[in-house]
Amino acid sequence: MESILARLPAAFWTTPYVGSRFPGAAAVRELPGLGAGANCQLFAYEVLRHFGLSPAPLRSSELWDDTHSTVHVAEPETLDLLLFNGSAAAYGAHVGVWAGDDAVLHLCAEVGRPAVWTLEDFAARERYRVLLGVKRVRGCAARGCA
Repeated sequence: MESILARLPAAFWTTPYVGSRFPGAAAVRELPGLGAGANCQLFAYEVLRHFGLSPAPLRSSELWDDTHSTVHVAEPETLDLLLFNGSAAAYGAHVGVWAGDDAVLHLCAEVGRPAVWTLEDFAARERYRVLLGVKRVRGCAARGCA
């Protein structure tokens, strides 16, 4: 299967980091999509939507606690969500998308545009050093199951 990274439209790769554009924010309701920028959660959810999944517009702590639209999994599969933080707290956690082969697609202020890091890259940064865990969006359209 071709990598999800190769299957993302060019517009995804130019999305600027804008911290005030998060799921549920007024700015996102007024101007949906990635054209005006996004935070990590909004970007990750748009990536999943592109591949046929329907994530709920949850902030990181809500996502971590959610059991209705997502499930905790021990090992990531392509299109799973990974949550990182500087501590074991889910509040304010950074969200990325597992792209396979130790690759996490994410959008962060440090880079300003989408980037692909390894788990080691995250662990090397104080603010992302803790991998809280992996969440899988319920539904399987993108994973080829019926």
